[in-house]
Amino acid sequence: MSYTKYVAALVRANAGNFNKIRISPGRSRSTLASTKTQEEKDEQMEGCTVVEAVPTPLHKIDIDFDNTQEAYRSKGNIELLRSLLVFKLCTIDFLLMDLSKKVLGQWMFEKMMKMTFYGQFVAGEDHNAIKPLIQKNQAFGVGAVLDYSVEEDLTQEEAEKKEMDSCISEAEKESPDADHREKKYKAHRQFGDRRGGVISARTYFYADESKCDNQMETFINCIKASGGASADGFSAIKMTALGRPQFLLQFSEVLVKWRQFFNFLAAQQGKSDMMVLEQKLELEELKESLTMLGVGAKDDIENWFTGEKLGLSGAIDLLDWNSLINDTTKISNLLMVPNLEVKILNMFTVCDRHYCFAILSHINCECSVHALQHALENGVRLMVDAEQTYFQPAISRLTLEMQRKFNREKPIIFNTYQCYLKDAYDNVTVDVELSRREGWYFGAKLVRGAYMYQERDRAKEIGYEDPINPDYEATNRMYHRCLEYVLEEIDHSRKANVMVATHNEDTVKFTLEKMNEMGLSPTENKVYFGQLLGMCDQISFPLGQAGFPVYKYVPYGPVNEVIPYLSRRAQENRGFMKGSQRERSLLWKELKRRLLGGQIFYKPVY
Repeated sequence: MSYTKYVAALVRANAGNFNKIRISPGRSRSTLASTKTQEEKDEQMEGCTVVEAVPTPLHKIDIDFDNTQEAYRSKGNIELLRSLLVFKLCTIDFLLMDLSKKVLGQWMFEKMMKMTFYGQFVAGEDHNAIKPLIQKNQAFGVGAVLDYSVEEDLTQEEAEKKEMDSCISEAEKESPDADHREKKYKAHRQFGDRRGGVISARTYFYADESKCDNQMETFINCIKASGGASADGFSAIKMTALGRPQFLLQFSEVLVKWRQFFNFLAAQQGKSDMMVLEQKLELEELKESLTMLGVGAKDDIENWFTGEKLGLSGAIDLLDWNSLINDTTKISNLLMVPNLEVKILNMFTVCDRHYCFAILSHINCECSVHALQHALENGVRLMVDAEQTYFQPAISRLTLEMQRKFNREKPIIFNTYQCYLKDAYDNVTVDVELSRREGWYFGAKLVRGAYMYQERDRAKEIGYEDPINPDYEATNRMYHRCLEYVLEEIDHSRKANVMVATHNEDTVKFTLEKMNEMGLSPTENKVYFGQLLGMCDQISFPLGQAGFPVYKYVPYGPVNEVIPYLSRRAQENRGFMKGSQRERSLLWKELKRRLLGGQIFYKPVY
């Protein structure tokens, strides 16, 4: 399925609405969620009759993550022993799966996998098989984000060939010497196998449109399974499964260079040191700059802005600027302007531009009767996975389009923000501000990130700036900064929603502290928590039993077809378990408590 079909399948009814960023009368344009001083609030209230309400004190929730009896109530003794065995195997520096398959044969290998890795990290083979586990977890307060985790078992050479074939346009093939693409947004064979250095995310490689159609059907089946297996669940989707990655590369470059051009113009006006949403371009100076750059005649430039009804206050900011990338305004001619200091996309062919803008123009078509319609009908919310930085700007923009259409009444679409990225905070704040202006529900999943080693190696080898924060501590600070900002927005308006997707106990405690400070109740269902199935039950289940909305990322699929996923999960846990003995020590503690207490045949009751 092409992106035109898919994304169009996501939002047809409001074609072109992205182009109409509006600020409702009286709505705050502040870039801070709830940082007004008391004096400012008092000024706003002047002349109004104030009825003083007596606040109802909220019970402060303090969760004991060392209480193994609560953490493992849902697990039988056999399950605890399996967890201990699997986590021990994960510390071994060689992988047993390939060898085991050869030695044991297919039937015995599958049996062994179901008793160990598969049983620990995968819920079952199909949507019927996973229901008992989903229902059991629900009984103990833990929901599900369903993820059909099948992927091709390609050799490195096969993966590289598929990637190169699908990431190079016909124009590039015909005139390779005329290529002006930036290195970051080009396919490079040495990084063509996108599985390299990635241990916790599925990887899809483009073959043809029929395969994309099949993968779309898989996502729809996953949505249906999520609706059938649990109430108020989530389903995960991945954009690289649904079309040629060439489009994501090119569209990402458009968006990034468009933002670079804004930064260039802001610097001309002496505003480069301001926070991203405080940078407002004075409209008359902007028109003069564009005229001097040879973008167009002054009258044309005047029409570009008045046609969009922007700059009525005499200035435009980054959100106004972003709204100009569409197929209805002639400012798209900027994409063909050569020799600018920021090199605005003169490599884009007319065909490429039309394809790019067709996506945005028709983004509201078939999905209203396709994937998202299924999600709405089944009461399921969608998590759009984050991917590599050279794809992510396009993925985020397409996700934003879905949010603008479907998050009007409640949060249906959640975007994923990888907090190991240097620009994570700017991305979060810009998207929150857009949701404020347009009045829709902001939905975010915050993760630390899945592609660090690959991204860092690629940037160094190819020669562009490393997009990753310098160290783990910086990533932690970024995560907490983004999280605190969204929590303040929730406190401010109750229209933002966030999933704190982490295995880091300190981050969970940080979130609980902030919620207690702000008086955010878990029963409001604004702050969710998420962990992977088979990992960190000592976090998930105490949260769930305390009334917090918490979810396990639940993979499912046939044993043989999820082996690539399981291999990487084993590798991830190898690093995770070597760095911390905590989960194993808690498992042992609970097992000993049961045995000493005579609970030799303990089975969960629910």
